[in-house]
Amino acid sequence: QAQFVESGGGLVQPGGSLRLSCAASGTFFRLSAMGWYRQGPGNQREQVARITSTGSTNYVNSVRGRFTISRDNAKNTVYLQMNSLRPEDTAVYYCNTHPALISWGQGTQVTVSS
Repeated sequence: QAQFVESGGGLVQPGGSLRLSCAASGTFFRLSAMGWYRQGPGNQREQVARITSTGSTNYVNSVRGRFTISRDNAKNTVYLQMNSLRPEDTAVYYCNTHPALISWGQGTQVTVSS
């Protein structure tokens, strides 16, 4: 059964960095575009970054230049390096395919606060 396990979140001060990981189980991973999504307090879930099976990337304007998505197909894992974090980046972060076709995991909480 396909599933995701996200990790790496935490509490960080503005300007800090975090690296999120998402381990995927299932045979779909290597052929799938993958995305990182987030849902902040009172907000709808939004995609912030995505990466194709061959490594092409795209970002929402609010994170472009600060976040970097990458993947390791040998490990069935997708990463999100987040730099220069802002309070508005506070959210629960999830990974899924792009578009999101699989049940959501638990996510990992990122809190940016001084």
